[in-house]
Amino acid sequence: MKNKYTATIEETLSSDFEVYANNSEEAIELAIKKYRDGELVLEPGNLMSKKIAITFPNKDCEWLEF
Repeated sequence: MKNKYTATIEETLSSDFEVYANNSEEAIELAIKKYRDGELVLEPGNLMSKKIAITFPNKDCEWLEF
């Protein structure tokens, strides 16, 4: 009989966006607002890393980069 495992995949994406503001704090606030409003969208083409972990009940797992 086969065992049931859970595969968890984590991706890290990166994109650069220009934000016009009076200072860095305002730029952060504006960028977060634009991200939450869907104006700044990261594209899957800028994949920085990806990891996978396989878990099984009562067993520890390790993340593997692939």
